[in-house]
Order: sequence, then structure tokens, then C-alpha cells
Amino acid sequence: MTVVPLPPHGQWLSDARDGQRALRATWHLKAGCVVVSTWRDGTCTGTARLAPAEAARLVGALTEGLAALAGAQEERGAEPA
Repeated sequence: MTVVPLPPHGQWLSDARDGQRALRATWHLKAGCVVVSTWRDGTCTGTARLAPAEAARLVGALTEGLAALAGAQEERGAEPA
């Protein structure tokens, strides 16, 4: 089995349920893509390689979702997370 080092351009995001799950987003400049991977117990369990346009769509969807969550929290009078 070949071990591929993690690229220096990336971000780890912990799962809200527990510390054993995580999401990692890495950008690969030479390949011109973003890779989103899911991790559990330190093992990569799946990946999605996104072209820049698809990564931009993901960012847009996340932004819309966060705005909707903030609006729902305001309606309930809750503090934003």
C-alpha cells in the first residue's frame, strides 16, 4: 500500500456528534481541484474530488444554509452558534 502525505493546503472540521469523525477539505493547486474527504477514527472513509466550479457551488450552498439557520435562530430568539 502506498502512503500519500496530506497536502499542506487544507482544513480539518470536527463532526458535531463526536471526536471520532471529521471532514477534511484540501486544495490541490497543481491538479486544479478540491478534495473533500470523510474520516473516522483517523482513517479516510471516502473522498470527492471537486472541480473549482463544483467547489464554488458547495461554498454557495453552505452559505445559503448558514444564512437560513441564522434566520431561524433569530426567529426563535436564540443566540447564533
